[in-house]
Amino acid sequence: MPDMSIKRGVQRPYVRSDLLAVHSLNEFVLAVPDLEEARRFYTLFGLDVREDGAGLSLYTFGNPHRWGRIVEGPRKRSHHLSFGCFEEDLPRFRGRLEANGVALIDAPAGFESNGLWFRDFEGSLVEIVIAPKSMPDEKTRVEELAVAPGYQGAAFRRTAPRIYPSRLSHLLMFTSSVPQAIEFYERHLGLKLSDHSGDEIAFLHGVHGSDHHLLAFGGSTFRGLHHLSWDVPAIDEVGIGAAYMAANGYAAGWGFGRHVLGSNYFHYVRDPWGSYSEYSCGIDFVPPGFEWMSSNNDSEDSLYLFGPTVPSDFVTNYEAQDPGPRDNEG
Repeated sequence: MPDMSIKRGVQRPYVRSDLLAVHSLNEFVLAVPDLEEARRFYTLFGLDVREDGAGLSLYTFGNPHRWGRIVEGPRKRSHHLSFGCFEEDLPRFRGRLEANGVALIDAPAGFESNGLWFRDFEGSLVEIVIAPKSMPDEKTRVEELAVAPGYQGAAFRRTAPRIYPSRLSHLLMFTSSVPQAIEFYERHLGLKLSDHSGDEIAFLHGVHGSDHHLLAFGGSTFRGLHHLSWDVPAIDEVGIGAAYMAANGYAAGWGFGRHVLGSNYFHYVRDPWGSYSEYSCGIDFVPPGFEWMSSNNDSEDSLYLFGPTVPSDFVTNYEAQDPGPRDNEG
């Protein structure tokens, strides 16, 4: 098989204290109108869904980190994003935000923490909090599928295993301005641009070691959540997970395919609110101290290397069709 890999940068000396940047996407908080529907969807998807006061908490099995919370609201909305930093960096972030003219605000009711709270350029609520690093420190290994001669390599469909993602890889948010989103999250949070396609879509990584992107932005008329991406360790698991979701009433989505920017294999399952959860495998990794050379790419490379035709509404932001009042004034 020909080697299709492309070297994308150079390794530089890495001293953690020299770089003021968040190390992880700590958690997301999403409001939806029906918690029981959310419980069913994310449980079928393979997450460890737990009661958490008036809402739900999302874990992956075998990992103590809470990746997200689901709260009830009149409509589907991203309530806020929380980013993790090292303990010694929180005072430095306070100084940076204040020097940059970013107003610090109180935590919204029910979300008290030791973090710094503020709004981004279009009003979305953001937290920087002291937290353990939850993004990987090395490239996630893709499990080999080859078997010895004389053995059957695939499970029978009737005995196919349930798929349980190992971690949250990234999420993609709609934004009214991709260039402004890049500038804000680079300047204030220390994220770095990995790749983009004009003003349509952009992918940002963490400098302390992260996947090709832990946060991405897609252009729209209104902010909103497009998808959550969950890592699985084998390519087969992408397809098996998609088949299980389809058999349980969630056939809408997009996949199986492979991205160019990030290189991960994917299948997107449409959730009950018009956004997606993605089974993802084999995403590129940016090591600490690695200077990833970002590039501006044609639209055809911003989505996929191969896969089925993109659904006509795949990039529809349903939150823009019912913007309503801001639900997370805090």
